[in-house]
Amino acid sequence: MAGLNCRATVALLGVLLLGAERLRRGADASEIALPAGSGITILIKPGTLRLPDKPCFIIVSKRLTATLLIKPGVKTGFSFSCQNPENHFVIEIQKNIDCLAGPCPFGEMQLQPSTLVLPTLNRTFIWDVKAHKSIGLELQFALPRLRQVGPGESCPDGVTHSISGYIDATEVRIGTFCSNGTVSRIKMQEEVKMALHLPWFHDRNVSGFSIANRSSIKRLCIIESVFEGEGSATLMSANYPEGFPEDELMTWQFVLPAHLRASVSFLRFNVSNCEKKEERVEYYIPGSTTNPEVFKLEDQQPGNMAGNFNLSLQGCDQDAQNPGILRLQFQVLVQHPQNESNKSYVVDLSDERTTSLTIEPRPVKLSRKFVPGCFVCLESRTCSTNLTLTPGSKHKVSFLCDDLTRLWMNAEKTISCTDQRYCRRKSYSLQVPEDILQLPVQLHDFSWKLLVPKDSLSLTLVPAQKLQQHTHERGCNTSFSYVMASAVPGQDLYFGSFCSGGSIEQIQVKQNISVTLRTFAPGFQQDISRQSLTVTFRPYFKEEGIFTVIPDRKNKVYLRTPNWDRGLPSLASVSWNISVPSDQVACLTFLKERTGVVCQTGRAFMIIQEQRAQAEEIFSLEEELLPKPSFHHHSFWVNISNCSPVSGKQLDLLFSVSLNPRTMDLTVIVIVVAGGSVLLLFALGFIICCVKKKKRKINKGLAVGIYNGNVNTQMPMQQKKFQKGRRDNDSHVYAVIDDTMVYGHLLQDSSGSFLQPEVDAYRPFQGLTEDCPPSPPALCSQALTMKLATNEPSPGSPPESESEPYTFSHPTIANVSKTNTEIPLLDTHEPEEPGE
Repeated sequence: MAGLNCRATVALLGVLLLGAERLRRGADASEIALPAGSGITILIKPGTLRLPDKPCFIIVSKRLTATLLIKPGVKTGFSFSCQNPENHFVIEIQKNIDCLAGPCPFGEMQLQPSTLVLPTLNRTFIWDVKAHKSIGLELQFALPRLRQVGPGESCPDGVTHSISGYIDATEVRIGTFCSNGTVSRIKMQEEVKMALHLPWFHDRNVSGFSIANRSSIKRLCIIESVFEGEGSATLMSANYPEGFPEDELMTWQFVLPAHLRASVSFLRFNVSNCEKKEERVEYYIPGSTTNPEVFKLEDQQPGNMAGNFNLSLQGCDQDAQNPGILRLQFQVLVQHPQNESNKSYVVDLSDERTTSLTIEPRPVKLSRKFVPGCFVCLESRTCSTNLTLTPGSKHKVSFLCDDLTRLWMNAEKTISCTDQRYCRRKSYSLQVPEDILQLPVQLHDFSWKLLVPKDSLSLTLVPAQKLQQHTHERGCNTSFSYVMASAVPGQDLYFGSFCSGGSIEQIQVKQNISVTLRTFAPGFQQDISRQSLTVTFRPYFKEEGIFTVIPDRKNKVYLRTPNWDRGLPSLASVSWNISVPSDQVACLTFLKERTGVVCQTGRAFMIIQEQRAQAEEIFSLEEELLPKPSFHHHSFWVNISNCSPVSGKQLDLLFSVSLNPRTMDLTVIVIVVAGGSVLLLFALGFIICCVKKKKRKINKGLAVGIYNGNVNTQMPMQQKKFQKGRRDNDSHVYAVIDDTMVYGHLLQDSSGSFLQPEVDAYRPFQGLTEDCPPSPPALCSQALTMKLATNEPSPGSPPESESEPYTFSHPTIANVSKTNTEIPLLDTHEPEEPGE
């Protein structure tokens, strides 16, 4: 124990010597003497260290201490053991004023007696004034007045004012204030506590406020805010952000020039659980016939108010088990009236059942400069920064705003189908109502939600002008566009953004869809008059979307799968119906070699199908390379069906279609030349046939096959079979014998039946060429005759016994008898008698 005491004594001696050394080296010594009965006490205590530092102590009568309390009538000298005590200590100078024990020293409050010299520390001057419950105390602040700040906010010059009141013995914080504001007076009941915080380097020597005696205000406090011109003030309820005292009343009085207008906006608020009464705000507005005007905290607050007005916050009796919290932060904006504030617009939504309109500020970056507010007023008095017009009513709207471009509008309409039979006969035009377009605020979005029964109906969208899909390769530069996305809950499907001036003639979607008209320029109203979308209901189909495309002859069409940035949804299927004019050839090009999709389950396919020939190509999008550019002479389909892809390996596809005039390639030219040659040969053969037939018709009258008893008509070496034949008639005489009658055995087919030839008629060749190419019938007969010549029997072979002698007539008459047959011969002169 003796060793420990010795070491403690040595340590204390070291500290004392260190303190004496620092005092000898120049640490300032101070001496404070407070007059007896002044009601002033001084407390020096440790402050909040901002940076780690060596310990510092107060030295009083060679003793070290961390705090020092100086009371009235006591003279105290002290110093510090460090060279920078302002970083370690603060000093509080508190003056208690008891108006119950004697007269109150009303008027301007002094910081400190002129004879009092304080050390250079961060200082807090506190005035605690107590009065009778029936007496009101008023704090009056000189220019530049005060500005209320929220918890955690600091003042630029470091000078802050903290004001509190009392309910019985409970302290209630009215608020914390900085300089340069609008708060000119604060009135309180019974007791007030005012604290002025000054940094150690600030040389302020006046308090800047005075205290006056007033009659009872019968509420917690009254805060007066004075506006000399345009400006804004943010104010808070007592104890903010904690709860407002139960069943209390607090009032703000606003004073502003008559030519200015004021609007109130609630920034943040909470309501408590009331057992009795009701929490509310009350306005006393000059010129109102219903003063006070009562509003709930959830209501839109008044705006466009001229002249002075009061705003009061009334609490309620709270539930003891679950009281909740009542708190309010609001803003008052004072500005010059605008031209638009005197003009009203009527928006008639009485016939609309599902249309709503919201007018709200555009998102902007915050600025520290004063910016006049933009308010939308309903019936010229209920103003707020946001206003929503509900369907089924007629609304009268005006604006209190210096620049209406700071506002925009967003609207929404729902079109749903419940009766399939009725819907199939209906069509709807997606157009913005004129009452909305006439407002002087730009329309940002107008959304239509198109709802159909599940798995029963699908939707068809037909634009007045063909649409273009927005891609990086060809973006939309129009004043508005249509954004289409699925409206099925839980489905993340974005079809894309589309604008006028493209090649998409029709879009069909499987289920619910949201169509949003989004504007980009103020002049969209002129462009939108030429564009509209017509929606109809059609029988249900299973593909997510079908796009009908008629490519432009001049511009390349770029098309991409839905959900471009996130990938086509799992197991989704999308098709494009691409029309190709008869005089054009379409070139289908994919802009990358692979899709990059990796399937977890299922397969991802692409099908390209010619619509006329029904020929189709199937590609595996996971394994195969995408096809090279291909040319299509007829309309065709492109279908893409997805699998269930692995996360991060989604399916997205971009392709283009361009049209080129149809030209004949070398193959086509060869085919045409060959076909022409065949036609030429056919024509020549046909002419030869015609000439031969004509000659035979002429020969029919000149040289014919006849029976002549004086001429031997039997073939040599052949005995006459019939003793009595057809010599008495001419039935066996033929002018022309058809080839098939002579060579019919050569026209038998493989089954033994005879082919029936057609005479004097040409038909295209439809069978196998075999013995002869497709050619006219006459040429074919000659060929058969040549084939027959190789198979004729020798002249010595005996003929069939059943054959009758048939002969062809010839123009020669060498063996004709002298008998006149009265049939003219080839010669045109009369034959001479023999011997003449």
